[in-house]
Amino acid sequence: MTEALDIEVHGIVQGVGFRPFVYNLARKYALKGWVLNATAGVFIHAEGEPNDIDSFVIEISEHSPAAARVDEILMHEVPPEHFTDFSIRYSDDAAAAATTLVSPDLATCDDCFRELFDPADRRYHYPFINCTNCGPRFTIIEGLPYDRPKTSMKNFEMCDTCAAEYAAPEDRRFHAQPDACFECGPWISWRDSLDADKSNVIWGDTRERSDEIIDLVVGALRRGQIAAIKGLGGFHLACDANNKEAIAELRRRKRREGKAFAVMMPNMAHVLDYCEVNDAEERLLNGPQHPIVLLKKKPGAQFAPGLADALPELGVMLPYTPLQHLLLAAFGGPLVMTSGNIHDEPIQTDDDQAWQALHEVADVFLGNNRPILCRFDDSVVRVIKAGSAGEAIQSVRRARGYAPLPVKIKRAEAPDATEAGPQVAEEQAGDRERGRTPVIFACGPEQKSTFTLLRGEDAFVSQHVGDMENAATFDAWLDAKAHYEKLFDAVPQAIACDMHPEYLATKWAREESAKRGMPLIETQHHHAHIAAVMAENDLDDAVIGVAFDGTGYGADGCIWGGEVLLANRSDYERFANFAYIPMPGGAACIKRPLRMAYGLLWEFDLLDHPAAAFVTDKLGQTESNLCAQMIERGLNTPMTSSVGRIFDALSALLGICVQPAYEGEAAILLEAAIDPGYDSTQAGEPYAISLTKNAADQNSTAHDTSVVLFDAEPMVRGVLDDIAANVPRGIIAGKIHDAFVNAIVLICQVANAAYGIATVALAGGVFMNRYLVEHATAALEAAGFTVALNKELPPNDGSISYGQAAIAAKRLEESEQPCA
Repeated sequence: MTEALDIEVHGIVQGVGFRPFVYNLARKYALKGWVLNATAGVFIHAEGEPNDIDSFVIEISEHSPAAARVDEILMHEVPPEHFTDFSIRYSDDAAAAATTLVSPDLATCDDCFRELFDPADRRYHYPFINCTNCGPRFTIIEGLPYDRPKTSMKNFEMCDTCAAEYAAPEDRRFHAQPDACFECGPWISWRDSLDADKSNVIWGDTRERSDEIIDLVVGALRRGQIAAIKGLGGFHLACDANNKEAIAELRRRKRREGKAFAVMMPNMAHVLDYCEVNDAEERLLNGPQHPIVLLKKKPGAQFAPGLADALPELGVMLPYTPLQHLLLAAFGGPLVMTSGNIHDEPIQTDDDQAWQALHEVADVFLGNNRPILCRFDDSVVRVIKAGSAGEAIQSVRRARGYAPLPVKIKRAEAPDATEAGPQVAEEQAGDRERGRTPVIFACGPEQKSTFTLLRGEDAFVSQHVGDMENAATFDAWLDAKAHYEKLFDAVPQAIACDMHPEYLATKWAREESAKRGMPLIETQHHHAHIAAVMAENDLDDAVIGVAFDGTGYGADGCIWGGEVLLANRSDYERFANFAYIPMPGGAACIKRPLRMAYGLLWEFDLLDHPAAAFVTDKLGQTESNLCAQMIERGLNTPMTSSVGRIFDALSALLGICVQPAYEGEAAILLEAAIDPGYDSTQAGEPYAISLTKNAADQNSTAHDTSVVLFDAEPMVRGVLDDIAANVPRGIIAGKIHDAFVNAIVLICQVANAAYGIATVALAGGVFMNRYLVEHATAALEAAGFTVALNKELPPNDGSISYGQAAIAAKRLEESEQPCA
């Protein structure tokens, strides 16, 4: 007996070889019908014996291609149409109202790698080799469904041989949209920074000319020059990672002082020469995402000065495009691979615009004629010890290879309609899947900006955009927003933003909300941090939220950053915070942490301590007097509870970092200063951060109105005493970190005793500190708490937009506020 099913497959099912997989599976079970890409996913009509169709559906669910992700399979019995074969049909743009998920770009697969270096293969040394299992995806898509005419490959007509591969079901390139070769194009190109009129551009439209370009670039790198190299999501700036002069020149030209560079190694053997690598880290390096992985430097390994000085870790990645494989194989050593931009500007994606922006930075340009449609930096991840859970992979910067994969946010379901009949129940299930709940656009923060588009339960968290402090980055944010809304067919019906009145995104949100008559949900920065952890870990009940970072606009108008919140997804209470300390000169304290140290010492009346003389001597009499006058008169001296600023102050007090070259350097170097052999049990009397009852008027909006205050004065006094006693700096740094770990455990015990909450969420940029997050997690678990962390998203501000979306969704559910 022949039966027929219409099947919808939702998930990551486009651009990952899913249709050829279904086609060959249908042939295996002798089924008739068709498969096509539709805007909702992959649609299949299958006719055959019932047992064969059952087996067919099970294999789709359990054995889909490695890069695919099947979220749901919907089946509907229909009358057979008596097809005589099984075919791949052209896409149906109007097949459904919601869009499918889109695969991120995928690193070169093993099969393509073998062909790339096989002299007998027709794609030998072709810099754009790919198949259905690898290559560009999101960065070349301009619309769905995912077919070649809707990608930046549309202008490259396949040659007869590629077209035959594309049409052959048994071929690995069957319906591979970016399929290409030397005859079809695209091709790489070469020019140097002196070529003002582009008259000397060389095109690699044959294997010989392409190899010549590779040789030219490798020669320039070996001479210590800097190359701008076009990748999947934008340009890199590259130089020899073992050449200290080249590294110094790249820093000077790019205006990037101090901050560590990422390095691309030719293969794992090179990585193991420089770094310690565990199994999880090796899997990350070789996985389809090929992110930058933070690895511990190997003792005794030699690193060029200026690469990642004073840091125990190095950011390492392996080649993930065919061109990178060719370059690294020819060069034979590690290359610095940093974002192709000038300081604080977006990464460059267009060849001509990159030349205009970077011709004073790069000596040579390795471009190509395949347009990049969506800007992407490299992702950065690390492996941390996550207490009883063992090792955990944690994002540091989420971009290429991971975005735009959605991170789920559970939302309230419609009432059960099963008793009303299967048709009503099915319609309600479809409503939830296709996002009939309001679409929410969450704007994100000012620094490490991302945005989130929440459609149904799918939270599309954008790639890292950058710091929204200039017009170019804001324009890039708007461009990416428009691209996501188009691809995912999601028109926002509500907007969420930070409550900081001066954030560019907040100003935009307020104007857009008023203009379009949409609900606007303003969220507090640290509540968004905690909500992001809650949503990612699917937590609904209240948690003790420990949110430590550098800056966040507080509900009282002060600068928060040392917060303990009793929070759920819709609201919070500020249970505890670090007592406010003055910031003489405001933001100037971030760039000059000696001022922050002065404010810390002034607040605790410790300026007369003998060890405090280092700060006043370094500032000089004039600047010290200025700081005192600003604090005493309340001039340009905001108050902050920020743990990040306390770390900065202590780093300056110890002489570790008095003039940071980049955001966060003082705190980063304070962690790096911990003696590798530090043992808290042998370090002497621990520093104390005490707890005191907050005596402020709880109805006041002018000052900190929590229940409990952290008092850091005993810790700071202990640090000064140890400095005066010539205790090694590496021991003092370790004791500082332990003081914060102990304070976290203590405040959570107090909150638990008062409210019975046993789950702790750790969030905020301070928890980028490996020592702090790993030791705090272990100590909290030892004290009986369950600890939740960000993993898919970073603990820094890269997760804020996701937290904003989670808060907005919950508040809209509770208020049943109508949306436009």
